Amino acid sequence: MILNFVLKYIGFVAAFCTTFAFLPQAIKVWKTKSTKDISLFMFIIFTFGVFSWLIYGISISDKPIILANSITLVLSLFILIYKIKYK
Repeated sequence: MILNFVLKYIGFVAAFCTTFAFLPQAIKVWKTKSTKDISLFMFIIFTFGVFSWLIYGISISDKPIILANSITLVLSLFILIYKIKYK
């Protein structure tokens, strides 16, 4: 019982860290309109992976996975759209 509680919050902390790590990059892309140093192929693969994690999280009803990957998907799509738009 206590272990599950602790693990759930570890999951939320991990989700927060890995999700919001993208925020500085998204802000930089938005301000500079520059994505020249970002690999398009890597971001396509990454975005697909995040989308897959989101589907998985939904299928097992895991809130940390759903929350983290929902936000990461939005940030990743934002960067990916700018990468394509300002190529």
